[in-house]
Amino acid sequence: MARLSEHGIRLSSMSPSYLNSNSTSHTWPFSAVAELVDNASDPGVTAKKIWIDVVQVKDQQCLAFTDNGSGMTPNKLHKMLSFGFTEKGSVKGSRQPIGVYGNGFKSGSMRLGLDALIFTKNGGCQSVGMLSQSFLQAIKAQAVVVPIAPFNQQTNILP
Repeated sequence: MARLSEHGIRLSSMSPSYLNSNSTSHTWPFSAVAELVDNASDPGVTAKKIWIDVVQVKDQQCLAFTDNGSGMTPNKLHKMLSFGFTEKGSVKGSRQPIGVYGNGFKSGSMRLGLDALIFTKNGGCQSVGMLSQSFLQAIKAQAVVVPIAPFNQQTNILP
């Protein structure tokens, strides 16, 4: 069954294999790390500090990127995880944004690993997003599916 927009226009789907092929735009891992650091230091983002750690999760080494910014709303997280979406493009002060195509997070994170979990908090709402090649393979997905779960910090209830 084809997915349709709210106006009945047929939407395209993206094959899960695109995540892997898209990651090859980074020829070395440091350029992928630079993409992720860039997102936390873009004009208009409030983060002043960025931490990069290596953590062990179920016998797997993982990179954890943390910043002290104001976080994203569920809607902004959805847009950030959408292919080709960006709010960058305008120069603010003397700082020019690096990426303007809406692809950096997706290509950078998939160059570094098979899965990316995004935890963010904005005001009283926390959200978790997952861009995961492992998940897509496990469910034999025909299109890229990006689960996002927002919940209220005080009540732990999904909106």
